[in-house]
Amino acid sequence: MRAPIGDFDTVTPAPDCLDELVAPVAEAVRGWSGGVPADRILHVDTEPEWADTAVFLEHYGRELLDRSANCVVVAGKRGGETTLAACVVLSATRVDVNGAVRRRLGARKASFAPMDTATGGTGMEYGGITPIGLPGHWPVLVDSAVVDLPYVLLGSGRRRGKLLVPGKALAELPNAEVLEGLGLA
Repeated sequence: MRAPIGDFDTVTPAPDCLDELVAPVAEAVRGWSGGVPADRILHVDTEPEWADTAVFLEHYGRELLDRSANCVVVAGKRGGETTLAACVVLSATRVDVNGAVRRRLGARKASFAPMDTATGGTGMEYGGITPIGLPGHWPVLVDSAVVDLPYVLLGSGRRRGKLLVPGKALAELPNAEVLEGLGLA
């Protein structure tokens, strides 16, 4: 099988390689019910030491920059309460934490969640967090530019491997909300 984007040696429909995924991601793929069939979510094998975006692009091709997205965990605070949310933006942009995210969460202050909070809350490895398989009560804020892509490259829940996902499938995730301008250039 050939990847719809990028040049990867190993491409497998995610339902056929659940053992390569962390438990929450595997469970989400197993129970997938969106309009995009689960077998259109693809897993590509990649080197874990190349997981971070800049290094990844050096090894797998700079042309993937406009077709890849990062998923970051943000903590919004208001009156002693903390709300965790995931934000998915194109890799060439940064999350508008102090604008769009803070307003959407109704928070006085928003910031990137500490690494142990992000990994502990998701059950995923730092550098591999993906919006597929996140806790069901978390808001998943997705930049509209990500949803518009035929396929987007995302983390797989682990540093080893990535997922290729039709952009519109991300809009169908539990608690997903598509926002204009979530990613800033």
